[in-house]
Amino acid sequence: MIAIGSDHGGYALKLKIMEFLEAEKYEVKDFGICSEHSVDYPDIALPVAQAIINNECEKGILICGTGLGISIAANKVRGIRAAVCTDSYMARMSREHNNANILALGGRVIGVDLGLDIVHTWLKSEFKGGRHLTRVNKICEIEKNFLK
Repeated sequence: MIAIGSDHGGYALKLKIMEFLEAEKYEVKDFGICSEHSVDYPDIALPVAQAIINNECEKGILICGTGLGISIAANKVRGIRAAVCTDSYMARMSREHNNANILALGGRVIGVDLGLDIVHTWLKSEFKGGRHLTRVNKICEIEKNFLK
């Protein structure tokens, strides 16, 4: 299952991504918002991150105006690796090299077509392990020491 959430800056793109995911037969859990009313992105990032950590959802997609704020908030949760991606290459690398479990997008930065391509690439890419696992494990060690 894919967890998805956005603030007001990512709401329009979130709707398009949800349509795409449902057409591709992904199961989606929407963590809000349900309108373009202003909200604080940490209030969306936290429940999406928690759904992944608690194994309710396999991966997550978060969208705010730039993708930056919502990814920073999500990355405060131990075990989350949220990656802001502005192109499909970044999306593929975030999965293959970093084992990102949340994709963060900027609704005011990328268009719908690019956003859908990024989502498609990210979901189809797999973690390569090997030397990348060593690096991800080092990130986990940093979390253990600083995110208590």
